[in-house]
Order: sequence, then structure tokens, then C-alpha cells
Amino acid sequence: MAIVNSIGHQACVKLTSLGLAAAVVAVLAATPVLASQTVSVPATYPAGMIIIKQSERKLYFTTGDGTAIRYPVAIGKTGKAWRGQTFIEGKFIAPAWSPPESVLKDHPELPPVIASGAANNPMGAAALTLKLSEVAIHGTSAKMRASVGTAASYGCIRMLNEDVVDLFDRVKVGTPVVSIP
Repeated sequence: MAIVNSIGHQACVKLTSLGLAAAVVAVLAATPVLASQTVSVPATYPAGMIIIKQSERKLYFTTGDGTAIRYPVAIGKTGKAWRGQTFIEGKFIAPAWSPPESVLKDHPELPPVIASGAANNPMGAAALTLKLSEVAIHGTSAKMRASVGTAASYGCIRMLNEDVVDLFDRVKVGTPVVSIP
């Protein structure tokens, strides 16, 4: 998965004047209830860490007081999911998206760039790029919304738009991210 900026670099984002609220109004109107939950976690997890538990199809953002906010996510398909440690490298609102070669191979009908805010843009309301090649934690399009909770992506972590907006506001560049089985 690639995100494109105005000079075409992958894993960068083209920022737009589209506001965060405007990017999610339609989704929030259709689905007003957040899927996130506050849950207990071992107090040994430091505050401000993202843990992706692939077997659960859940992302946890630790608060440091023995709790975390848990969000349902889609993870990478078999052979596409990543494991290990990284960190958030960038934060972007409603980015444009350029499908990488691996996606174009399976979906040759896709255009070279899908504009910010377009109904078929899989980045959704926001994207948190990771210090990995072509991987982000991002929202979703209305068409792909039902994939959250499954292994459906090409390696990215897909969230409901309302949840990625919530997480976006809680994290900063440099936030550690760990993906475990």
C-alpha cells in the first residue's frame, strides 16, 4: 500500500484542505457508535504504545494505568501481515492514495492515484504511516468497512473511520507500534 505526496514519494501523504470533521461526517452520520472499548491490560505496558494482536484482529492503545483502548482492525492477508516493532512516522488527514504494484496486480482497474475524500479511497478519514515500507494504520472506505475484524489487507492495519480519528488524536509521531501474533 502506498500513500502519495505531491512529489510522488510512496509512504508519504498528499495533504488536502479537507478538514478531519468533513472527512468523516458521512460515516459518523451512518454509524454513530464507536467500536472502541476501554479494557484492562497488564500494568507493565507503558503509556502511549500501540499493540496489534493479529490473532484477535484488535489494536490496543495503552494508557499506562492498567488500561488500554481496544479497537477492531483488519490485518494483512495470509503472507501479507507483518510482525515486529516500528513507530509512527507520519500523521495525515484524508490522504490521497496510490496503489502499489502488489495491489495493482490483483486490481489492474485501479487508477494511479485515488483522490483524498473519494468514496473509493481505502485510506479513509486518516492515516498513520509506519516506519515500514508501504504500511499504515488507516481508516477505510464504506465499501471495505465490513472487512474490519478480518485478515483482508495487503499489510496495512485497517480501522473504522471513527476509530482511526480517535486514535489519530491520541498518538504522536514516534509512538511505538508492536505487532504480535
